[in-house]
Amino acid sequence: MPKMKTRRSAAKRFKLTGKGKIKRWHAYAGHLFTAKTTKQKRNLRSSDLVDKADAPRVRKMLGV
Repeated sequence: MPKMKTRRSAAKRFKLTGKGKIKRWHAYAGHLFTAKTTKQKRNLRSSDLVDKADAPRVRKMLGV
Protein backbone atom coordinates (compact mmCIF):
# COMPACT_ATOMS: atom_id res chain seq x y z
CA MET A 1 0.00 0.00 0.00
CA PRO A 2 1.55 3.35 -0.99
CA LYS A 3 1.83 6.22 1.45
CA MET A 4 -1.05 8.67 1.58
CA LYS A 5 -0.12 12.02 0.07
CA THR A 6 -0.96 15.32 1.72
CA ARG A 7 -2.79 17.83 -0.42
CA ARG A 8 -0.27 20.64 -0.44
CA SER A 9 -2.92 23.33 -0.94
CA ALA A 10 -4.64 22.19 2.27
CA ALA A 11 -1.36 21.97 4.18
CA LYS A 12 -0.69 25.64 3.43
CA ARG A 13 -4.15 26.72 4.63
CA PHE A 14 -4.75 24.63 7.76
CA LYS A 15 -2.79 23.81 10.92
CA LEU A 16 -3.56 21.33 13.68
CA THR A 17 -3.87 22.62 17.24
CA GLY A 18 -2.45 20.78 20.24
CA LYS A 19 -5.81 19.14 20.93
CA GLY A 20 -6.22 18.04 17.31
CA LYS A 21 -8.66 20.69 16.13
CA ILE A 22 -8.04 22.38 12.79
CA LYS A 23 -7.13 26.06 12.69
CA ARG A 24 -7.86 28.26 9.68
CA TRP A 25 -7.57 31.90 8.66
CA HIS A 26 -10.49 34.06 7.57
CA ALA A 27 -11.36 34.62 3.93
CA TYR A 28 -11.79 38.12 2.43
CA ALA A 29 -8.62 39.38 4.11
CA GLY A 30 -6.49 39.82 1.00
CA HIS A 31 -7.41 43.17 -0.55
CA LEU A 32 -10.13 45.83 -1.02
CA PHE A 33 -9.80 47.03 2.56
CA THR A 34 -11.22 50.49 1.88
CA ALA A 35 -14.65 48.94 1.42
CA LYS A 36 -14.49 47.10 4.77
CA THR A 37 -15.25 48.57 8.17
CA THR A 38 -12.58 48.75 10.89
CA LYS A 39 -14.49 46.17 12.93
CA GLN A 40 -14.62 43.78 9.97
CA LYS A 41 -10.86 44.14 9.31
CA ARG A 42 -10.06 43.61 12.99
CA ASN A 43 -12.13 40.41 13.11
CA LEU A 44 -10.49 39.09 9.92
CA ARG A 45 -7.05 39.31 11.56
CA SER A 46 -7.72 36.52 14.04
CA SER A 47 -7.72 32.82 13.22
CA ASP A 48 -10.70 30.53 13.68
CA LEU A 49 -11.44 26.81 13.88
CA VAL A 50 -12.80 24.73 11.03
CA ASP A 51 -16.45 23.80 11.54
CA LYS A 52 -17.12 20.38 13.05
CA ALA A 53 -18.99 19.27 9.92
CA ASP A 54 -16.05 20.13 7.63
CA ALA A 55 -13.29 18.76 9.88
CA PRO A 56 -13.33 15.13 8.60
CA ARG A 57 -12.89 16.30 4.99
CA VAL A 58 -10.01 18.62 5.91
CA ARG A 59 -8.38 15.87 7.99
CA LYS A 60 -8.47 13.56 4.99
CA MET A 61 -6.84 16.22 2.81
CA LEU A 62 -4.11 16.71 5.43
CA GLY A 63 -3.53 12.97 5.67
CA VAL A 64 -4.13 12.93 9.42
